[in-house]
Amino acid sequence: MKINKEVLEALKEGRPVVALESTIISHGMPYPRNVETAMLVEKTIRENGAIPATMGIIDGEPIVGMTPDEIELFGKTKGIAKVSKRDFPIVMAEKKWGATTVSATILMAKAAGIEVFVTGGIGGVHRGADKTFDVSRDLYELGAEPVTVVCAGCKAILDIDKTLEVLETQGVPVLSYKEKDFANFYCRSSGKPVDYVFDTPEEAAKIIKAKRDFGLSGGILISNPVPEEYAIPHEKIDSIIEQAIKECDENGIVGKDITPFLLKRIVELTGGDSLDTNIKLVINNAKLGAQIAKEYAKLKK
Repeated sequence: MKINKEVLEALKEGRPVVALESTIISHGMPYPRNVETAMLVEKTIRENGAIPATMGIIDGEPIVGMTPDEIELFGKTKGIAKVSKRDFPIVMAEKKWGATTVSATILMAKAAGIEVFVTGGIGGVHRGADKTFDVSRDLYELGAEPVTVVCAGCKAILDIDKTLEVLETQGVPVLSYKEKDFANFYCRSSGKPVDYVFDTPEEAAKIIKAKRDFGLSGGILISNPVPEEYAIPHEKIDSIIEQAIKECDENGIVGKDITPFLLKRIVELTGGDSLDTNIKLVINNAKLGAQIAKEYAKLKK
């Protein structure tokens, strides 16, 4: 695993580092907005006192902290594999390029010693999972690895109730920043309560440190709702999501292809509004994640 020199030095010195995924670059947004967003996320993390570490696999080598040139190439290159835990050995052995999902980024962050990871939305339990058994690996990695994930809830195409149920079974504390309900990606609230509400980054950092000090396994999930001015009303987005899911079923889309298909179709059906909201919520998460990483670094020292 190759670790960027700046990231490695920060980790050795106990300075805050924030992990970032690369699936959002290669599968979540069109070029060039994917690259622009990735660079803006890194800039936001730096402005809030932490070092960004975008993860990816290039020519079979896992990279912790991609350079701007590597991110640009990631954004332009077609056919990059979407990598979860099961895909690592294949992509590495075949010397391929791979975009890390939430679960893969959690594994790389853990290996590098990075506590805080920022994403848009986590994967979860898909609608109809009682028949398909389609449950994202993200939930199991959250239950197993010592990484804190900051997100705007799970992706809006998922079954939120079942996702929260699996997180509870996995022993993952679900915290929310200033809101009593779990965030709902494009919308601010899902109406589903979380385990605990915190009001400052320092408070979240203390909870993380308490879990680590006690030696409890697994991660922590932090829900950070999209700012009100960028949220999409439920009455607009819900019917669009239902239509996209119906089209997905009609086209026989399955497995890891479901999420990219649905997100792309939702962008088309909202006339680009969902993409704008997606970008804003990721930036919002980057700010909070960097602040939490900074406070956690202080507590560790």
